[in-house]
This record gives sequence, C-alpha cells and structure tokens, in this order.
Amino acid sequence: MVLGKVKSLIISFDCLNDSNIPVYSSGDTVSGRVSLDVTGEIRVKSLKIHARGHAKVRWTESRNAGSNTAYTQNYTEEVEYLNHKDILLGHERDDDNSEEGLHTIHSGRHEYAFSFELPQIPLATSFEGRHGSVRYWVKAELHRPWLLPVKLKKEFTVFEHIDINTPSLLSPQAGTKEKTLCCWLCTSGPISLSAKIERKGYTPGESIQIFAEIENCSSRMVVPKATIYQTQAFYAKGKIKEVKQLVANLRGESLSSGKTETWNGKQLKIPPVSPSILDCSIIRVEYSLMVYVDIPGAMDLFLNLPLVIGTIPLHPFGSRTSSVSSQGSMNINWLGLTLPERPE
Repeated sequence: MVLGKVKSLIISFDCLNDSNIPVYSSGDTVSGRVSLDVTGEIRVKSLKIHARGHAKVRWTESRNAGSNTAYTQNYTEEVEYLNHKDILLGHERDDDNSEEGLHTIHSGRHEYAFSFELPQIPLATSFEGRHGSVRYWVKAELHRPWLLPVKLKKEFTVFEHIDINTPSLLSPQAGTKEKTLCCWLCTSGPISLSAKIERKGYTPGESIQIFAEIENCSSRMVVPKATIYQTQAFYAKGKIKEVKQLVANLRGESLSSGKTETWNGKQLKIPPVSPSILDCSIIRVEYSLMVYVDIPGAMDLFLNLPLVIGTIPLHPFGSRTSSVSSQGSMNINWLGLTLPERPE
C-alpha cells in the first residue's frame, strides 16, 4: 500500500465585510474552515484548532554592574485575551502511535468547519508596535501516526471599537500660550499662539480643521507648524518604554517681526493609522495634535491638543452602528491588507 501525502492545509475565515479581510470585535463569532487536500489515502489521529489572542511586550536594556561588568536586562509582559481549543476530527491524545481510533481520509479535498465566540470582555485592538504587539490567530494541527504534525497558523484582526460620537470625544480642544525671547540684555516682544480644533475624536481619512492665530512681536522670523504624533507606550516589570512617531504635518507661512497669521480651518489629513489603544494594561497607543511656532535659535512655542483615533466615524444625524461588517472595511487600511498564513 502506497501512503498518501498531504498536498495542502489551508485556513479560511467567513469574512463579515466587503474587504474580504477577517475583522471581528468582542462577542463576535469567528467561523471558518480548515481545508485539507491529500493525494492518495492517509491515516489521521486528529485535526485540531487552537485559537489564541494576546498582547505581548518585550525589550532589553544594557546595564553596567561595575568597571568591567555588563549585563542585559530583559523586560517582558503578556496579557491573554483568547485561548480556545477544538477537535475537528479524531481524539484528544496524540502521544501514542497505535493504530486504534485512526481516521482514513481518501484522496481529494476535505473541509472541516470551525466556530467559536470571542470573549465579551473588552479586547485590545490588533497592533504591531516597536516593542510589543497585539495579535489574534487560529492554528490548525494535523496529527498522523509516526509522522511529524502538519501545522499552520493564520491571523485575524480584532477591533475594540471606539465611537467618536460620544460626548467626551465631541468636545472642542483649545489652548493659548505666549513666549518672550531674551537675547543678552535685550528683551524682544512676545510670540503668542492660540489654537482650537472642533473635537477630540477622529477616524483615519478625516481632516482635522485647525483654527489658530499666531502673532510675532519678536525680532526673529518664525514659522507656524502643526504635527500629529503617535505615542506607543509599553509597560513591563514596573518600567515604561515609549516610542513617539510623526504621523502627519503641515507648515504655515514664515512670519517676520510684527506679523500675524490666522488659520481659519487649515486642514491636516489623518493617514491610515491604527486606532487608539486605551484599555490594555501593557500597551497604550495615543495621539496628539501639536500646533507650534518654530523659532530659530530658541525653544519652540507649542500647544499639545489630545486626540483619540476611533473606528466608528461621526454621524451628523445621530444614527450609528457598531457592526464590524459596516465599519471594518473603512478602517483597516492601516493593516497593510496582509495577514498571511504562517506555516510552522
């Protein structure tokens, strides 16, 4: 008898959106199929799936313990959000190679459906950062007697939805600052900056309208600018590691002494970025709009206005839906549209 071979093992999800990318939220049912393509006839002990999801943080720091001694300190932390196992075919035990309880699979393509529910608790949004990540995946394992298991892992995306239609995210953000420059014994006039945005919450693809007034009473040429920053914060063993990244920026006109510039809704577009992560205990992703005056030879004058990047966009007439099918397709460009299967 000629033993058959496993030609392919494929995991596919029943997608709920038009983008054909598996996107889910807490409480949703994740369903799909494991497809097994074989040539010839094979004997199988079991076909299993293991669904997992966790946030994980890791970084290292070098320490000096003396003049000639150095060591590396590792900082790691993990939070589990999902751990589900299911047997699609066969039995639980795979540690023996007996011929009992084996299933015969004939040549061709065979499909085995799976389904499980995500926990109802708040889940962290899928994220890939400098020192940590939030990942969710399904792993399939095919066990046969006297052979190594065939394994395959495929990731799916989870959104913890942030609705920017909530009152706290619809409130305007504003501030005012002033700076006086000193040069030796002379003091020039002040540089003043005031800025306001219509709300705190936005979604990727929207443009922030910036209302600002910059007055230059100093003797120097200055330049008003605005920048969106993303701050990634990672927590482990009582320590914090932060990474700040520029997301988008714009530049105003140069202002000579005695001049004033007014921004009446100057627009700064938000590119495809990951949503804010505010509820994870080891990873936070936050955003801010910095409106500032670039002053040559001196510290800049700046205003920091907090932002929240959400997943459910503004509904002017008060209607809203939190379904993944209606919202997921318009907010997943930041994923790069690549969540590959990972053979092991």
